[in-house]
Amino acid sequence: MEHVNTGTAQNVTSAATQKVLRNTYMLLGMTLAFSALTAGISMSMNLGGGAAMIMSLAALALVWFVLPRTANTAMGLPVVFLFTGLLGAALGPMLNRYLALPNGSEMVMQALGGTAIIFFSLSAYVLTTKKDFSFMGGFLFAGLMVVIVGAIGAMVASYFFGVDVSLFSLVISGAIVLLMSGFILFDTSRIINGGETNYIMATVGLYLNIYNLFTSLLHIIGATSDD
Repeated sequence: MEHVNTGTAQNVTSAATQKVLRNTYMLLGMTLAFSALTAGISMSMNLGGGAAMIMSLAALALVWFVLPRTANTAMGLPVVFLFTGLLGAALGPMLNRYLALPNGSEMVMQALGGTAIIFFSLSAYVLTTKKDFSFMGGFLFAGLMVVIVGAIGAMVASYFFGVDVSLFSLVISGAIVLLMSGFILFDTSRIINGGETNYIMATVGLYLNIYNLFTSLLHIIGATSDD
């Protein structure tokens, strides 16, 4: 009987994990499509950098202060779509800037393609091997803090002291690509190993990985494509 009970419990756990995984990827696909829509609207309206900054800050406020309180309620889904819609719209000015450059459309497509290849390859690896990457958590979060501090320092040095931080910003983008790749492994591993049981929070984590991966790859491609 103990073996039967153990097997039943494992089956229930596996079914619950598969449900979280299925709901996460379904919601991720919908939020990415919604972000693409709001980005297109933002581009057509020619919104400026100031509007993008305001929308980004509003999105951060949602994910920090609102989403944790609503993720387990009926308001969770509307908040997620509002969050991803704002971030998508915030991409509009940046995309317009790149598309105005020679070969700008190729740069954007290369960034999209690179993002897709990295995300699907790493996700497939975790889903196939079912390896536990939870050990990377401390390193990834520490690295993220270093990158954030470095980015803030670069902004201060650039705006207030006129320091050329173009090379440093390229290094920061490269570090973000590596970190987001690590977070894809980490977050996907948490889902399939039962560490994350809320598909809304799981979706937000993977969405942010993809979003930051794309913007950083676009920055690198744009910088290295300059004449």
